Amino acid sequence: MTPRVVFPNKILPYLLVAPQLAITLVFFYWPASQALYQSMLREDPFGLKSKFVWFDNFKKVLADPNYINSIHVTAIFSIATALLSMVVALILAVMADKVVRSRNLYRTLLIWPYAVAPAIAGMLWLFLFNPSIGSLAYALRWMGIPWDPLLKGDQAMVLVVMAAAWKQISYNFLFFVAGLQAIPKTLIEAAAIDGAREFKRFWTIVFPLLAPTTFFLLVVNTVYAFFDTFGIIHAVTGGGPGKATETLVYKVYNDGFVNLILGDSAAQSVILMVIVIALTAVQFRYVERKVHYG
Repeated sequence: MTPRVVFPNKILPYLLVAPQLAITLVFFYWPASQALYQSMLREDPFGLKSKFVWFDNFKKVLADPNYINSIHVTAIFSIATALLSMVVALILAVMADKVVRSRNLYRTLLIWPYAVAPAIAGMLWLFLFNPSIGSLAYALRWMGIPWDPLLKGDQAMVLVVMAAAWKQISYNFLFFVAGLQAIPKTLIEAAAIDGAREFKRFWTIVFPLLAPTTFFLLVVNTVYAFFDTFGIIHAVTGGGPGKATETLVYKVYNDGFVNLILGDSAAQSVILMVIVIALTAVQFRYVERKVHYG
């Protein structure tokens, strides 16, 4: 019988986890509790008067057509951004994994865009596709495509999705490359000897073994699309035109910091937090069942 391992110092384990607990309390639980408290207050724009209204702010927000529109916009934007960034990153990772000469150079060049700040990434794409001065916008008009994301909501959505996905491709690429390197080459070589073509080898061997990496990136990209794309949307479209690209996180900013509707903004932030936690829980509850850890 294996003897039970007993930690000799009873206080040291608590001291080791104390910094992480302090960080979690200060930077998550405390702001979350303050947001929940403020979401039940009705305040004037200057914060001089406040009234406790319980859940009236939530009822007002959920009955607002503009907020319902933001939910639809966020759903389309987050799904499109996550899928586009992950698919392109997987294709690039598979291609880079086949390179023999200058492999590290190619990987470094593909990782560099992740160092670009979200606002800078948004401005880069805005300059490229600006209907007045953008070089790629000029090429689209030359091909007969009436491109104007400043006036057309669907084109503005396409632009912010491409900018947000481009910013995240490098992050996804890094993890996919690491996942591909962890796959034993002997399995792929054995399948090739048995006559399996490259496409079949990928879908029957490589992709299933990448399931843990893919699941992790699915969760990360969902959170990224909900929260970390604020700078891109703010720089490219500002939520327009006609609220066509106003996501949930941007509406929180617009109502709270621009229009100074503090109670509604706090209620929206609480709803957004609940949505993201629920999506993450659903992913771990149902999607992870398809993941096999070898």
